[in-house]
Amino acid sequence: MATYKKRGFKPKNKVEEAQLDEQNSTTAEVFSTLDESASKTEAWVQKNQNYILGAIGAIAIGVLGYLGYNEFIQKPKEASAANELFYPQQYFDQALTNETAKDSLFTLALNGAEGKYGFLDIIEEYKGTKAANLAKYSAGMTYLNMQQYDEAIANLESFSSSDAVLGAMAKGGIGDAFSQLNQNEDALEYYEKAIAHSNNEYTAPRFLYKAGVIAMDLNQKEKALGFFERIKNEFSSSQEANGIDVLIGLAKN
Repeated sequence: MATYKKRGFKPKNKVEEAQLDEQNSTTAEVFSTLDESASKTEAWVQKNQNYILGAIGAIAIGVLGYLGYNEFIQKPKEASAANELFYPQQYFDQALTNETAKDSLFTLALNGAEGKYGFLDIIEEYKGTKAANLAKYSAGMTYLNMQQYDEAIANLESFSSSDAVLGAMAKGGIGDAFSQLNQNEDALEYYEKAIAHSNNEYTAPRFLYKAGVIAMDLNQKEKALGFFERIKNEFSSSQEANGIDVLIGLAKN
């Protein structure tokens, strides 16, 4: 057991003198080790100072770069893309109400005109922006209206949105394209995805109805009955509910 020695302690005999010498020697070794460790640490820091400063600088530059990218690159890019999207969207909207010129207007919406970008240009030039994502949806719907179903499917599948209406419409649009290609099983799959995406009163009865009709064509009457009964029970005030009892009767036979 170690014994506390008062300052100024003098050994009374040779045994205590030997113990004191050993203690002093141990203390000296400890301080020597501490000094040596400190010297090695200082030497390591000095030797690797450039590396340390470089690492700190890299972290700082990374943080500032991220903030700068968002502030000075991404935000202006988003604003520019949103501004560009306005022009082809006008052509698209006009095409929906102009039966005689709809094909040419849809083409302008896709490819642009008068130095302005179309949906396809925005998708390519503004990758990673919200406007480019929306352009994929609009391009998909444009191709769907132009009866170019493979292109419609490709663009709508690349569109991503958690929005209740747009997300469901995109999936339902893919279902419509597959239906036009006579790929009814694929069509039914995407109608069901559209239904699952949102239970809102606009898209849900629309795609429940389409899913029911396709299921009947596939002779899946029990599944069709489930779709039709949901319209009757959950969306009785919707347009799709008109005459739904007739469809329910057909599905039961």
